[in-house]
Amino acid sequence: MQINEADNRILLVDDDEMVLTSLTTLLELETAYQLTTARSGDEALAAAESTEFDVVVSDYLMPGMNGIELLAHFKERQPWAPRVLLTGYADKENAIRAINEVGLFQYLEKPWDNAHLLLVIRNALERRHLVRALRDKIAEADAAAGKLDTLQQDILRAFI
Repeated sequence: MQINEADNRILLVDDDEMVLTSLTTLLELETAYQLTTARSGDEALAAAESTEFDVVVSDYLMPGMNGIELLAHFKERQPWAPRVLLTGYADKENAIRAINEVGLFQYLEKPWDNAHLLLVIRNALERRHLVRALRDKIAEADAAAGKLDTLQQDILRAFI
């Protein structure tokens, strides 16, 4: 499956403008992904209403809505998009909570390693595309099964 890098939509969420600028600059220099930034959970959820994202990367500690809460709401809206949490705190309890509550794809600590972050996003995108392909195949199988059921009913009617 060949996916054009420019077709991937990434949502970056952090209340710190410097962090958003760093993430955006890294991804713009190293990839062709379509990037959307948000400075709050509410802004991110508003973006999710109008755009389907392939991956969301969110800070943990933000005013109003923390990253786990945001990712939980995001999962309700776009369950197939992998979710990545960035945090400046080595808080294993919150990492475990995030993994369990929001089906977190990856938990990364700040400061992040650029190469590792790029790899995490690339792996998340690969997972997203594999899940999409699997969903498409399941839909095809369901459609074929429905046609087979109809054909079986037609055959039975022909002989009854």
